[in-house]
Amino acid sequence: PNWLPLKLRIGGAEVLRLAELELLDYHHELDLRTALLTRRLRFRDKEGRETALVSRRFVSMTSMHHAYLEWTLTPLNWSGEAEVVTALDGRVVNGGVPRYRQLESDHLRPGSTMVPEPAVLALKSVTRQSEVIVGVAARTLVRVDGREVDVPRSDFGTTDYVQQTLHLDLERGVPVTIEKAVSMFTSRDPATGDTIVRAHRSVARSRSFEAAYDHHSASWARLWRACDMRVFGDDEAQHLLRIHICHILQTCSHNTADLDAGVPARGINGEAYRGHVFWDELFVYPFLTFRTPDVTRGLLMYRYRRVAEARSAAKAVGYEGFMFPWQSASLGTEETQELHLNPMSGRWDEDLSHNQRHVSAAIFYNVWQYVTLTEDTMFLEYRGAVLMLGIARFWASIAHYSPERDRYEIHGVMGPDEYHEKYPGASESGLRNNAYTNIFVAWICDIAAHLLELLPEPRAKSVRAQLELRDEEIVRWKDMSRKMFVPFHDGIISQFEGYEDLEELDWDGYRAKYGDIQRLDRILKAEGDTPDRYKLAKQADVVMLFFLFSDPELKRVVERLGYEFADDSAERTIEYYDRRTSHGSTLSYITHAGVLARFDPDASWDRFKVALGSDVNDIQGGTTREGIHMGVMSGTVDLIQRFYAGMRVSDGMLLLDPNLPAAVDGFAFNMTYLRSPLTVTIMRDRVTVKHRDGVIDSVPVRVRVAGEERMVQVGGEETFSLA
Repeated sequence: PNWLPLKLRIGGAEVLRLAELELLDYHHELDLRTALLTRRLRFRDKEGRETALVSRRFVSMTSMHHAYLEWTLTPLNWSGEAEVVTALDGRVVNGGVPRYRQLESDHLRPGSTMVPEPAVLALKSVTRQSEVIVGVAARTLVRVDGREVDVPRSDFGTTDYVQQTLHLDLERGVPVTIEKAVSMFTSRDPATGDTIVRAHRSVARSRSFEAAYDHHSASWARLWRACDMRVFGDDEAQHLLRIHICHILQTCSHNTADLDAGVPARGINGEAYRGHVFWDELFVYPFLTFRTPDVTRGLLMYRYRRVAEARSAAKAVGYEGFMFPWQSASLGTEETQELHLNPMSGRWDEDLSHNQRHVSAAIFYNVWQYVTLTEDTMFLEYRGAVLMLGIARFWASIAHYSPERDRYEIHGVMGPDEYHEKYPGASESGLRNNAYTNIFVAWICDIAAHLLELLPEPRAKSVRAQLELRDEEIVRWKDMSRKMFVPFHDGIISQFEGYEDLEELDWDGYRAKYGDIQRLDRILKAEGDTPDRYKLAKQADVVMLFFLFSDPELKRVVERLGYEFADDSAERTIEYYDRRTSHGSTLSYITHAGVLARFDPDASWDRFKVALGSDVNDIQGGTTREGIHMGVMSGTVDLIQRFYAGMRVSDGMLLLDPNLPAAVDGFAFNMTYLRSPLTVTIMRDRVTVKHRDGVIDSVPVRVRVAGEERMVQVGGEETFSLA
């Protein structure tokens, strides 16, 4: 339901609309420090009356059920009667995505409305599919000189809309403040019975706008202390990074840690992808885990609570273990569309992207990274191990052993690329031996085979019993960690088996013809062709391996499989695919910027800046209005810490190996490692790690910079020379 409506009538006329007014002045701003939205207007109506209006609103970071909207009205050249209409509207439709507008857009059923006390309105709605009950209540007060004043009120309501009209006598030059406090509860909230009663009680007890804003600001200040990032030498990058951090924290914060919620790919401010959860969390967690690990843990629980559906999905197609869906929603079932509208041709094409089984590998990776970085052994023992071993079981069941090759193979899947859904002319979907998937699975199987050894014996026995784990499964995992098949061509890891037989695309010709060729799939299909025929990629596929794993890690996996990993393997592979990638997903700029940081920091920075401005500049031509891209926004922040600062964790030690682009002088960021708050400053000639005191269970932290290892004591500071 829409809680925002406030409308103004002057002298009994119709409700004022901006399009019908003479706008004398307009200012619109978002304060990133507190996510406070402010609009300042000065306008003249048809009767020549000039009025100033200042509107401020925020959703409380302190009290997650509350939001506030404040108007300050000042008649500039007139005095007289006016009316302010405050309302709650349950008639909303999802119309924010143009290409979805012909689809079902009404997702709320009418419930009831009430006016439980003179200044409070309340509305109840029910979501149509999931039958979640939503209760919203609004308290609207009038203040003059900071004092609350009584005004006449008149009410109107239906089952899905309720409003109240406040009758005001305005005096020239005297500001009047309208304060609307809102409370929202759902049937999924703890300690909630009747949602409309709960919302009413909560809003009736809520603070004033100013008092609530003070608490809200304090919560944001604490978040910024933990999460801020500084860029020295590039003011635009500094500003855009803070925009991204602000969006990330509005979507994922301590308020979401206890919710049964995943990471929606487009955040919570747009309707694209219908709020579905993809693999984008892979790019989100590195930022959160080093600052708000409890939030990461809560988000991982979204996956754990849906293992029953993942198990059922695997069983339905003849596999074992946990096969998670490419697009997940409330239930954890597969929500991926089967048809995709090509706006260039106007045709509905078959969509086979549900074959991106690598989402299950990403979940395994996310759990392992969280446990490694936080040393949260309790999560591993009671949740993480079950998740990881169930995913390993799935990969063992989808793989098959080839006696001719003495290798394990995986058929019928898609990699992250997405442009290649099947072989040219093939009737069956999927590809054979996607390298990203197979190498990832070899890494998974090695960890899974030894995972129970990390648990206390009673917990290991409990996990084995819970999963009914068989000894032969562990034997198979060990074998797969040494015998997964990986295709190569010309000394390069092939994207999938048969990739070398595809045709080269005339990239220059298509750029000359179309200009923007990010969505080559739509272009080719509109021409009656298919991307399946060509050596191209929508986004990083093989390159993702070098993004997720360090060279030493990847070298260990590849050489354990019996393949060569030369010193220049990473650089040659990345360069090869960089020339053949259209970057149809902005996540691709993140990946390529990350992997290029070691070899060509300046080329990396160019791609980083594209990713950094992708939502603000709407580089995909209309997608920003449909919702921001959580993976890209989080990925830009992660790039600073993980690739330009060269930060990673190994054997309980924080490693820093900077790769600074020429465009900047340095970076600084706050983080938490092993419950210890740190400030890391990377400059051209030095690295400083400061241990910020004040946390009860802080411990000294081992740090290694460019080969030099030191212990940073609690409250201490160490500076490493890069000379």
